Amino acid sequence: MTTTSSTSGRRSPRVPIVVTIIVLAALVIGFFIFASLYTDYAWFAQLGFQQVLTTRWIAGTLMFLAGFLGMAVPVFLSIGLAFRYRPVYAKLNSQLDRYQQVIEPLRRAVMIGIPVVLGIFAGLSTSGRWSMVLEYFNRTPFGKTDPQFGLDIGFYVFELPFWRSIVAYSSAVVLIAGLAALAACYLYGALRFGGREVRISRAARIQLAVTAALYIALQAVSLWLDQYAALTKSNSLITGAQYTEVNAVIPGREIMAGIAAIVAILFIVTAVIGRWRISIVGTGLLLVAAIVIGGIYPWIVQRLQVKPSERTYESAYIERNIKATRDAYGVSDVKEQNYDATTEASSGALAQDAQTTANIRLIDPKIVSDTFSQLQQYRQYYQFPDELDVDRYDVKGETEDTVIAVRDIDLDGLSSAANTQYNRAFVYTHGYGVTAAFGNQRASDGKPVFLESGIPSNGALGDFQQRVYFGETSPAYSIVGAPKGSKDVELDYPSGSDDDNGGNATTTYSGDGGPSVGNFFNRLVYAAKFQSEQVLLSDAVNKDSQILYDRDPITRVQKVAPYLTVDSDAYPAIVDHRIQWVVDGYTTSDAYPYSQSQSLSDSIAGSESSAYRTDQVNYIRNSVKATVDAYTGKVTLYAWDTKDPVLKTWEKIFPTSVKSVSSMSAELLDHVRYPTDLFKVQRSILGTYHVTNANSFYSGDDAWNTPQEPTTTGSTDTDASAADTSTTTNALGAQTTTTASKANLQDPYYLTMKVPGQETAYNLYTTYIPQQSAGANNRNVLTGYLAADSDAGGAGKGKKASGYGKLTLLTMPKTDNIPGPAQVQNLFNSDTTVSQELNILKRGNSTVKQGNLLTLPVGGGFLYVQPVYVQSTSSGSYPLLQKVLVAFGDKIAFEDTLDEALNSLFGGDSGAAAGDSDASGSGSDSGSSGSGSSDSGSDSGSGSTGGSTGSGTTDNDALQQALSDANDALQDRQQAYADNDLVAAAEADKRLQEAIEAATAAEDGS
Repeated sequence: MTTTSSTSGRRSPRVPIVVTIIVLAALVIGFFIFASLYTDYAWFAQLGFQQVLTTRWIAGTLMFLAGFLGMAVPVFLSIGLAFRYRPVYAKLNSQLDRYQQVIEPLRRAVMIGIPVVLGIFAGLSTSGRWSMVLEYFNRTPFGKTDPQFGLDIGFYVFELPFWRSIVAYSSAVVLIAGLAALAACYLYGALRFGGREVRISRAARIQLAVTAALYIALQAVSLWLDQYAALTKSNSLITGAQYTEVNAVIPGREIMAGIAAIVAILFIVTAVIGRWRISIVGTGLLLVAAIVIGGIYPWIVQRLQVKPSERTYESAYIERNIKATRDAYGVSDVKEQNYDATTEASSGALAQDAQTTANIRLIDPKIVSDTFSQLQQYRQYYQFPDELDVDRYDVKGETEDTVIAVRDIDLDGLSSAANTQYNRAFVYTHGYGVTAAFGNQRASDGKPVFLESGIPSNGALGDFQQRVYFGETSPAYSIVGAPKGSKDVELDYPSGSDDDNGGNATTTYSGDGGPSVGNFFNRLVYAAKFQSEQVLLSDAVNKDSQILYDRDPITRVQKVAPYLTVDSDAYPAIVDHRIQWVVDGYTTSDAYPYSQSQSLSDSIAGSESSAYRTDQVNYIRNSVKATVDAYTGKVTLYAWDTKDPVLKTWEKIFPTSVKSVSSMSAELLDHVRYPTDLFKVQRSILGTYHVTNANSFYSGDDAWNTPQEPTTTGSTDTDASAADTSTTTNALGAQTTTTASKANLQDPYYLTMKVPGQETAYNLYTTYIPQQSAGANNRNVLTGYLAADSDAGGAGKGKKASGYGKLTLLTMPKTDNIPGPAQVQNLFNSDTTVSQELNILKRGNSTVKQGNLLTLPVGGGFLYVQPVYVQSTSSGSYPLLQKVLVAFGDKIAFEDTLDEALNSLFGGDSGAAAGDSDASGSGSDSGSSGSGSSDSGSDSGSGSTGGSTGSGTTDNDALQQALSDANDALQDRQQAYADNDLVAAAEADKRLQEAIEAATAAEDGS
């Protein structure tokens, strides 16, 4: 007795310790969950979008409850009915008796626990479908009908997914409830097996038969709905129902739905009269019908009737697909016009395109980031993006294409001594200012010509709030703000005049950009959110402190508008004396009948689309333009496409979140542009769907592709993993395996230019070449040129320009051979004179970077322009624009400036001045000369050049002789290696080196 008491005395204290630990753990977990919810609400409330969050919470919670109850209650009732009406005196075998002995003590827990667990899983699954349910109850008609059933498109986008989900969920519930009832009936003897005999109680028969009837009835409804889903199914030829689906599959599903409904009635009859045979026979007939009507018959129709004459049978359905696809992707109104481009570069040819010529952009936003950094970064804790943005601004009454970038904060650039938690949270809180350069100009030494520069920024953009608290690389969080009269602690910019702050100007945030952390409770929850004691303990946090987080413009727009697919690029614009990030938002769907489905990410990235991607779409609209204030973080959404039914539906769900276009300022509209991602999707579609004739579409004889980026095509150091290999089957069943580099298609470019048949405007353009398989005798000739009018401004406050968004497609005659980008790049790279001068540019520790290859429809043909940058390999160097390559037809020119190159190319006078005409003679810093124009159709080994009048260096006889000697030595070297004569090759190498040295000396002397 004493021993027992002693043992109990030792163990009893452990119980409260375990309970205490569990309670504390639950409290901690609960607090972190509460902190996450509370901070989310505070963030949305600060932006004024709390309705978005509360609507999501309420809808998600109701969907969870519906999913939970919809699963838990039927399963509980099914188990409960099976137990309640079990046979009381059923004779059980020894095995079932043992099962009952094990389960009986836990019966109540099992009867409640199983439905609860299943209900939780079902609730979690359904809670994520809140958006589909809200769209259904707030649906908006499209006003267009499908060609098969004559139903409004909104039925397929909003209603069909809802009803199919309801049927699928209900089927799962009935099936699980039936299985639970079956298990309970077997366990308690209502269902017994004895040899070949099956005994079932009357109550079990009724329950199981009714459950089976419900399940079969649901399958009948599912089969009926499947006929509509056939209109959005991707097939081998098109997306949508083809001949076999329309004439065999859809009628077959209607028949099978009727059979399934009859079988469901037979199960009800079984429940009443007790005979299973009729329902079992009916089920067997349903399975046979599914095989014959749903499988064999459509196969026979497709194989024996359609395949031998596929083009004839599928023609009408291809026409449906073409019309629906062009409507769904917003390209039905594209203006297509023939462009009989010339390849002859005649004198004065650009006189009619003077405005386009003057605006040709030479500054490549993908190359000059290092130049901006070295010239305008000022401190290591600032940075510019790797790729800059292109915009346009009014400068002295003229609209100028500009390359612009925000000087954002870079905490990774801090020195080890400065990289403290305090500095990261309280001192280095924001970036400062923007830098902008003329897109069409260059300084004499190859640097950009800045129209806005310095820190603080000053220039043509006027006065504006320069602090960037919300940028693309802003810290995860910053704590800002202080009472008036407090000492400024936030580093503003390096000024060199404030001795108390080490030569740096400081500031205190005065905006309303984040939730308050002025009280202990808010500090506690945010300390938990960011797992940082700085938020809770630092004396820098005061009653006026705010915490800024989720600061990337794209992230902010995506959070307040969860129904949007957001463009991958946010660009800055100086609007109404503030830096505003402009973000494009899209509404999408994958349920537009007969519209071709494709992966959104693959279309944007430029890789082969896969049917297994989870982001398949076949409808897209640029429905929303959003702005994010770089100082306050304020997000404003504007309804851009007011006719979009999907946006109208979401405006009903979130009625106060989207503003009208009429509230957009005229200055903001001046900077709105046609979005790049949408344009990439549309150009992908138009590569095939510019063809509107079903027979031509089927044969694929006029299908186009976007050309590969010419400056990287053929690179030997491309990562092998960056390639997609796909196997495609054409209409005749032949398979072709093609490999395409990911994200390696030539980007579309923004340029102010005059597209033939249109007025001069700010355009976004792309080119097309024939669609062809890898390894074939590829023809890289231009087949099409697509341009989108990107000028939204000029009509005043709240009014979109009438021309904005108009798509123009120039098509080349099929007999023409207009060189495509890759051909032109090859002309540049293979020209002997150009190669020689590029080698001179590369002398010493320099590298040459060839910029974006622009294509302009001017002079009655196509002009290609490519800037050439030179950069030293030494530390701290940056690219300088030193040369310009141009081509028209098969003629090229290579000069120090675009103006000189155009004059050289067009017989000494192009007829129009380029934007860099003031930079003549700038090639002296590059140490190279102008090559004049070269007819690349002649023998490239001749090295013949035209007499250039632009650069002022081609009259240097010594330099020309040296270049000629280098050319001879280079050809002798190539021939020697071809003959395997190593001695002759070594001699040629020596002469080549001597010629290069002579050319360098001659150039320096000139």
